[in-house]
Amino acid sequence: MKLSVLDSSEYHEYYAPYLKVLGEADLLPALEKGREELLFVLQAVPENKLTYSYAKGKWTVAELIMHLMDAERVFQYRALRFARGDTTELPGFDQDSYVPQSGASGRTREQLMTEFEAIRGSTISLFRSFNEELLLRVGVASRAKMSVRALGFVISGHQAHHLKILQERYLS
Repeated sequence: MKLSVLDSSEYHEYYAPYLKVLGEADLLPALEKGREELLFVLQAVPENKLTYSYAKGKWTVAELIMHLMDAERVFQYRALRFARGDTTELPGFDQDSYVPQSGASGRTREQLMTEFEAIRGSTISLFRSFNEELLLRVGVASRAKMSVRALGFVISGHQAHHLKILQERYLS
């Protein structure tokens, strides 16, 4: 399924920049490509650079990677709930309060890579299990309607957005 089939009513405008970076992506190939891209970039990050931050008050490399994993877990959970027909409105999450609790600074590159690989593998398996009907289901999270398929594209676009920041501001 191509991103172009997504209607703007399926997601909050906050997520539009994440979707824009994907271009004309297909959902599952984008998730698979994103896995390979992040693992490739992370493999090249020296261990001592994991605690580097490009400015005071900005996340470190490890914290940025943990943020990606935390957000992917949240989006994956939302997709599961909506696909299963759960109509309970889901709250938002405060990404900035998650980071200090993540223990990212104590993780090695290998640990981050292993965990990311497991999470993304789970995401791919989950979205591969959804048929067209399930992908079109909509729920409410953070007081906004969101389709299951939009959540898949947001996972991919969110990572692409942060990977660009990682390459431009941390690794250049």
